[in-house]
Amino acid sequence: MEVESYEHGVPSWVDHSSPDPLKAGAFYSGVFGWDVKEGDPEFGGYTMATKGGRNVAGIGPQQAPGPSYWATYVNVDSADDVAEKVRASGGTVIVEPMDVMEEGRMAVFADPAGAMIGIWQPGRMKGAGVVNEEGTLGWNELVTSDVEGSKAFYAAVFGWDHTSHEGGPPGGYTEWKVGGRTMGGMMAKPPGMPAEVPSYWGVYFVVSDVDATVDKAKELGGGVFLPAFDSPQGRLAGIVDPFGAMFSVINPTGVPQQ
Repeated sequence: MEVESYEHGVPSWVDHSSPDPLKAGAFYSGVFGWDVKEGDPEFGGYTMATKGGRNVAGIGPQQAPGPSYWATYVNVDSADDVAEKVRASGGTVIVEPMDVMEEGRMAVFADPAGAMIGIWQPGRMKGAGVVNEEGTLGWNELVTSDVEGSKAFYAAVFGWDHTSHEGGPPGGYTEWKVGGRTMGGMMAKPPGMPAEVPSYWGVYFVVSDVDATVDKAKELGGGVFLPAFDSPQGRLAGIVDPFGAMFSVINPTGVPQQ
């Protein structure tokens, strides 16, 4: 689905921070068929991955030590106003609102449970130009140590509503909503997840064949943190890229019909 603009409060962009953006670009080109060119020095080596000529994700140099990661950005009308709401609601602004040339204005914050997320006030760059198609972003999901606290925090910061379901993963599942439309999810950290793993925002990319995508990722040096399985939402798997960044893939229509 092609997208020209996003509502306030809707995730609109994801990007990958890597110690080697060129190798990361080659990996994701092989896995998803993205076209990734070398980053422009004017933008600090940051580059846009495209598919069919439309922006799908960003890849840039890692700014801090530690594992590589995927970051989620939420479209907002005013980055400065949202940053103030973050502070008032118990979050921590990590990167103060700043202009990215004429492309837009951004900031990064941590919620009270420690999950990091970015905000994007669009200028020339509106966000992902295509989503929910093969090799593009399909879902953003918070995995947190504080489900109830997160409901209150994100309602205050973005105005999100939610619907909670008792089934699914331990502790149930929450759908985030903007204007009655579901646009993300939340689950409690699974019991088996090591305590040192912080709360985090995960990203899902849509693929037509989850198992083939996992095999391709492994062939290109990646690994698996969640083997492929069928869920009510579709067949999915969790992959770790060669730099340690986790992401998930899902085929929403991949569950065999009974």
